[in-house]
Amino acid sequence: MIGLVGKPNAGKSTFFSAATHSDVEIANYPFTTIGSNKGIAYIRDKCPHTELGVKCDPGNSACIEGTRFVPIEIIDVAGLVPDAYKGKGLGNEFLDQLRQASSLIHVIDSSGKTNLEGEPLEKGEHNPKKDVEFLEKEIQMWIYGMLEKKWGSMKRNIEADRQNTTDALTDALTGVGVKKPDINKAIKQIQKNPEKWKKTQLKKFSKEIVEITKPTMLSLNKADVADQADIKKLEEIDKLSVPTSAQAELVLKNMDKKEIIDYVPGEDDFQIKKPKKLNKKQKKGLKRIKTKILDKYGSTGVQECLEKSIRELLNKIVVYPVENENNYTNKQGEVLPDAYLLKKGSTPEDLAYKVHSDIGNNFLHAINAKTGMRISNDHQLENGDIIKIITSN
Repeated sequence: MIGLVGKPNAGKSTFFSAATHSDVEIANYPFTTIGSNKGIAYIRDKCPHTELGVKCDPGNSACIEGTRFVPIEIIDVAGLVPDAYKGKGLGNEFLDQLRQASSLIHVIDSSGKTNLEGEPLEKGEHNPKKDVEFLEKEIQMWIYGMLEKKWGSMKRNIEADRQNTTDALTDALTGVGVKKPDINKAIKQIQKNPEKWKKTQLKKFSKEIVEITKPTMLSLNKADVADQADIKKLEEIDKLSVPTSAQAELVLKNMDKKEIIDYVPGEDDFQIKKPKKLNKKQKKGLKRIKTKILDKYGSTGVQECLEKSIRELLNKIVVYPVENENNYTNKQGEVLPDAYLLKKGSTPEDLAYKVHSDIGNNFLHAINAKTGMRISNDHQLENGDIIKIITSN
């Protein structure tokens, strides 16, 4: 699940609404998002039907002009303010909801027109880089706070050989979704043995855990009103980043829904279908979106953020399971009905468990439907693979 994070008034709820095209409350005041909002967004993948010369029958994902839109879960959490880790504002709710996310998209007001509390300022009065620093600090201090409370007893257990270091740290962070490999990877970044750690090392460990378990990319939102110098400074930060205009994406999707324009999310253009339905203000708005956003950045950036979060932060690929490897169909005769996201490096057995636990439990081997050849059980699947799974029953 992707977590959508950021301070109030950065455009986070607009981004969520544009990404999921759902109706959430959007207003210009802090704490608009009181509770978590969960929805379904999509990433694009080239549908295999185009190269196979068949017509697909999408089930769990849509296919638009040869592009498959694969569903992903996204959660928009309460707006964050400084010292949330101490319980300020909606900090406790924010951090509790954050546990559910595997990666984060940090929506930033790149125009600098809001302070850390989300209060309005004149353009350029706030340095957007501070937003990145403050979010990192809040999450790191949240992890540190969880560890610091238990550190005395954990050290005693480790020193007395009642528990090894990895197990002790894993137990302390189980509720955050941290696993043993994450713990071991973070420990390696710190020189001293854990039983000798002081507060400095514990804080460094917390920072490493956040970077490993909550990889973050930046949505440089309101890019159409931001200075290019600010955009470039934000792009220099050591994180994936994309200039975005969530408001523009929402406008385009709403007009497409009303069939006034033809717009495919992530594209660099749109076609006006019903010009007579547009008033003067709307025509001016669409022209501005075209010149200030689409022509300048290649898209509104919303779709690109979603895809980079899945493809690059989480290293996911798209795989298509089928029952009949000759016709690429399921039991109902539907062609390429489903698309699944898997971690890069996944095997056919991993796909089997993804489809259903019973299929995974009875997995024998798999066939690459494109080649008709059996593949080894440790074969690493690739994006766009079509796989038939053979089971024992």
